[in-house]
This record gives sequence, structure tokens and C-alpha cells, in this order.
Amino acid sequence: MSDLTVLPEVNRDEEGILAGIECFALDMDGTVYLGERWIDGAKEFLREIEDSGRSYVFLTNNSSKNSQVYVEKLSRMGLVVSKDKIVTSGQATIYYLKKSFPGKRVFLLGNDMLTAEFKEEGIVLVDENPEVVVTAFDTTLTYEKLCKVCDFVREGLPYIATHPDYNCPTETGFIPDVGAVHAFIHASALRYPDRIIGKPNADMMDYLIERTGADRGKTAMVGDRLYTDIAAGRNNGLWSILVLSGEATMKDVEESEVKPHLIFDSIKEIMRYL
Repeated sequence: MSDLTVLPEVNRDEEGILAGIECFALDMDGTVYLGERWIDGAKEFLREIEDSGRSYVFLTNNSSKNSQVYVEKLSRMGLVVSKDKIVTSGQATIYYLKKSFPGKRVFLLGNDMLTAEFKEEGIVLVDENPEVVVTAFDTTLTYEKLCKVCDFVREGLPYIATHPDYNCPTETGFIPDVGAVHAFIHASALRYPDRIIGKPNADMMDYLIERTGADRGKTAMVGDRLYTDIAAGRNNGLWSILVLSGEATMKDVEESEVKPHLIFDSIKEIMRYL
């Protein structure tokens, strides 16, 4: 793929990349909304995608929420979508476990919503004598849980993580995400996860392609983070589009080894090229 980068002040898709995109994989917070507020033009962009005969899905690393939570949130914000439009790192982890550890007993460090999703998909969850350890963004984390997961990791069990993020953005700033928990576990049990599923890693993007049936060369990953969203596209055969409506700045782009194919101020600016 091309190394083209389009700066926001130029804002031109000089190689006609967007004309060939059939599926947009969209990060959520910082890309289409901030908290419960749409980023300007986001809803119109989603409508334009579908009006032009293309498709989109929302792709998130956040494993503290299941797909129904996102469906309900988007509905409150005036967008009615089905759960098929939501792809999470939790779902991708379930997919990976079914392929790689079928029927194995799993200790899950996760909240009630993720636990329910794992059980609904037939994953065998246990608190004692697991065969696999899975760590997720557990918003109900306790010291007792931390002690238990460190014990299991220290035993040498296969150790899988839903995603790598150190912090989760909120309307009031950042809160510790699962990557920070991995640092705690490493300090105690001297191990990092054997495999991390979420963006920017291949397992997440393989699951995306499996779910959507899309052609990698006609799929664009759109997001506001260089090290997850843009790296996910760059490293896995998709086009990558950075929007400057969230975390990353042009200074970050200049300093990063990961370069997007295209850069826009926001997804509103992409519409003219569809």
C-alpha cells in the first residue's frame, strides 16, 4: 500500500483511496463521539457511508462493555443499529478461545457484563483450577481478584488479554485500563500476557474480517489513536485513516513510527471523498 499521508490543511485524497473503500471500521470514543456527544458531522458521515452503498462497523478495544451496551448508548444518541454493527475485543477474545482452547476452563478477570457474554457463548468460566487465564478491563476489580489472577499467572497457565490499552478515556480524563493491570501482574508474577487480542494486533483484525466478510484491501480502519487504531490498519493489510478529533495530534504523527495513509481533522471531512 501507498505511504501517502494527507495533512489536514490539504485534506485531499490524492490517490483516490477512499473511492475504493467498501467497509469502514470505526473506532468510537474520540472518533465518532466524545462521551454522549456526537463529533460534528459523525451521524451524517455514517448515513453517507450507507447511502453510497458501503458499510461500516464500530470496532472497540473496550472489554468492560458488551455489544448491547453500545447499541443502547447509540440509541440514546439517536442512532439505531443492531449488535451486528458492534465488534469488541471481548468478542474477538471469545472467538480466539473457541479456536485455540476449545472447552478449556477459563478464569476471567472481567466485570459482570463481559462474564455474561463469555457464558452466553459457551466459555466455561471457573474461579478455581482454571486451564487458561484471561484478563480484561474489569471495572469491578478488587484486591482479592488481583491476588487470584497473579496466583494463576504465576503457575504458568496460558495468559490471554483482551486488549493492551493502559488508560481508558472518559469525559473527565483517563482511568486505568487493562494494560495498567498487566503492569501490576508483571510486578508480582513476572509475566506479561502471552497473547493480546485487541487492536493493533492481528487477532482482532482477523476477527473483524471474519465478521464482516470484507476485503482487507477495501477496508479502512478509522480512529484517533496511532498506536492502536492506525497500527491496526497498517500492520494488518487495511487502509488507515487518522482523525484529529480525539487523542492524537499532528505532533504525535511527526514523532511516531506509525504513519496513517490519510489524516483528517474529523470524519466530517472525509464525506466529500466518498
